[in-house]
Amino acid sequence: MGMSLSPRPARVIDLATMRHKLQARRRLVRLSPELDGLEMVYSLASEPDALFSMPLLAWGLREDGEVVGLVPWMETLTPCHQLDDPEHGRFVGYRDPETEELLISPPPHKACELEHAAAYFDYEETAEVTLIQQLPDSQGTHALCVDEPDQPWQLKQVFGWRLYSDGNVEALLADESRIESTPILPGDACLYPGRSRHHMVYFFQRSVANRIREQDPGTLEALALMVAPDTSSDGRG
Repeated sequence: MGMSLSPRPARVIDLATMRHKLQARRRLVRLSPELDGLEMVYSLASEPDALFSMPLLAWGLREDGEVVGLVPWMETLTPCHQLDDPEHGRFVGYRDPETEELLISPPPHKACELEHAAAYFDYEETAEVTLIQQLPDSQGTHALCVDEPDQPWQLKQVFGWRLYSDGNVEALLADESRIESTPILPGDACLYPGRSRHHMVYFFQRSVANRIREQDPGTLEALALMVAPDTSSDGRG
């Protein structure tokens, strides 16, 4: 006589929960400023025979142990290897300008530094989002702030960066009406996270910010093309 087997219940896979766990493991848990002049190298489809570079702002350690180089790019502090747009920039590697060596992965000493620092500052995880770390901006990064589509842009200097327990990084901008002393430092009360007040924030290197101040026609035209499509939407930048 044959044995009858009752069917096993189907295993339900919650894709949203799995996606959340994967994203959590990619969140930043520690930052380290880049103080030795290492650069990010990238390419542009418009100039296929050339390579371009910009200084790294910092290195970041993710929860899964991956170390990434970070640059202020467009609307956020971005891991270099995520730059994969042929028009705006495609990541090639890291460069030591002193030796001109091109590195595909972050230097081992930065990974070691970040791992030891993360182990030392082992914060207890809580449901509430808390401030983990603050870094000063050492490169003269500027933010182009847009409040409303029909209002003029504001060009503001970035004075620092805040890393929060959920892995988000915010740029610190100054409220000019609250400045009590100079130079402005990351802990000053006049500083606020950019996205807490502005609809959109776009980051630029100091050289580009100077061209914006000088109202260079080519730079302003490029900015208008970049910002205009987003200002008509209701979503945040």
